[in-house]
Amino acid sequence: MAQHIQQNYIDGAWCEGEGAIANLNPSDTSDVIGHYAQAGAGQVAQAIAVARRAQPEWAATGLEQRQRVLQAIGDELIARKDELGRQLSREEGKPLAEGIGEVYRSGQFFHYYAAEVLRQMGETADSVRPGIEIEVRREPVGVVGVVTPWNFPMATAAWKIAPALAFGNAVLFKPANLVPASAWSLAEVISRQGLPAGTFNLLMGSGATVGDSLVNSRDIDALTFTGSLQTGRRVAASTAGNLVRCQLEMGSKNALVVLDDADLELAVECALNGAFFGTGQKCTASSRLIVCAGIHDRFVAALVARMRELKVGHALEAGVQIGPVAEARQLEQNLEYLRLGQEEGARLVEGGERLALATQGYFMRPALFVDGDNAMRINREEIFGPIACVIRVADYEEALATLNDTDYGLTAGIVTQSLRHASDFKRRARCGCVMVNLPTAGTDYHVPFGGRKASSFGPREQGQYARDFYTQVKTTYVRP
Repeated sequence: MAQHIQQNYIDGAWCEGEGAIANLNPSDTSDVIGHYAQAGAGQVAQAIAVARRAQPEWAATGLEQRQRVLQAIGDELIARKDELGRQLSREEGKPLAEGIGEVYRSGQFFHYYAAEVLRQMGETADSVRPGIEIEVRREPVGVVGVVTPWNFPMATAAWKIAPALAFGNAVLFKPANLVPASAWSLAEVISRQGLPAGTFNLLMGSGATVGDSLVNSRDIDALTFTGSLQTGRRVAASTAGNLVRCQLEMGSKNALVVLDDADLELAVECALNGAFFGTGQKCTASSRLIVCAGIHDRFVAALVARMRELKVGHALEAGVQIGPVAEARQLEQNLEYLRLGQEEGARLVEGGERLALATQGYFMRPALFVDGDNAMRINREEIFGPIACVIRVADYEEALATLNDTDYGLTAGIVTQSLRHASDFKRRARCGCVMVNLPTAGTDYHVPFGGRKASSFGPREQGQYARDFYTQVKTTYVRP
């Protein structure tokens, strides 16, 4: 019996690729979710050409029609959140409640930017020259390449695709090859909304073929990428050489600071959620726990106790809080960091073992190191797994200095009852997002998201700030 292959979407039609890959469930590797076409370089070139043709028509489409398209996409995603959330959890490994929540949030992104379509207004000014009027307006940047990661296979795509379409651009969507099912389902929803053929294109395939073809193209106008720092540097170099606008969200090494006056229970829950939920596979995860000496021992004991209560298992099983690692390669990397941390002198006080459960999956128990220092590789490099290290510090000033001593700057958190310390922290933490008495993971869709240093490059994502990337400014002078 021939395999059914989910196809790519180019120029308003579903089309075969140059091969296909199997999509496996990380909770049960015997479960094949489906087979997904792999685009070739020629198909990427075709998609770019049709996007360039279609984009002016979409940009000229009336605002209410564009608003209705985005609203309809959001409506369907939310209506199908249980079905599509189950598929997402099955292919990525996050617990079912998180998968459903991600699909719901994806719908909210489309609803938000549907409203933004109708909020687009320009500015006027008087010239310094008599009798001349000035208009300032925003126009679409053009054809946008969208390259997304595997850890949020629908939400990251949604928060890039929705504003791109809202502001009148054409889209070339290249999802991570590890999680094609959620991307295909999103594309299928978009394909039924009456967009001009070529406005939206799905290009599933490898980074070496599809990704590099997009990144190195001189025929796109902008490229937005979320992924590793190493790949982000290559993307920045290639797009800069071609004078293509670039937006990058890359690595992180976020920290949660716990001061002596912190509410212990709250501090533990913030650490547990930020470090381990989502299997630690979040760019906002807090893998460094910077804890003042006066509360350190009580914090570690309480956190270990809570970690032992966590249920690790199949993502679709009721009551599971921590699903599998997304793939074998990531699991091997996690286990290597556990070995490295102990070699560096950190003490593993909880977890870290690979688990043999009822199904063949990539399960590991969340791990906690203590006696670490900020110079260790486990505290310098992004692990992207359920592994955290407690760093003991003397006081607030040492905690803040340790927090800022990193190449990254995405999120940072503090748990304290001191308004003075919280206010100072908000100003002096060198990062893009600050959390006070909250986990470092968890952001809203209507406000800007992004970091500093090696975490981000280019304009912010999300909220009204997204327009800075997806539009270009035109200034017009008029003598009536």
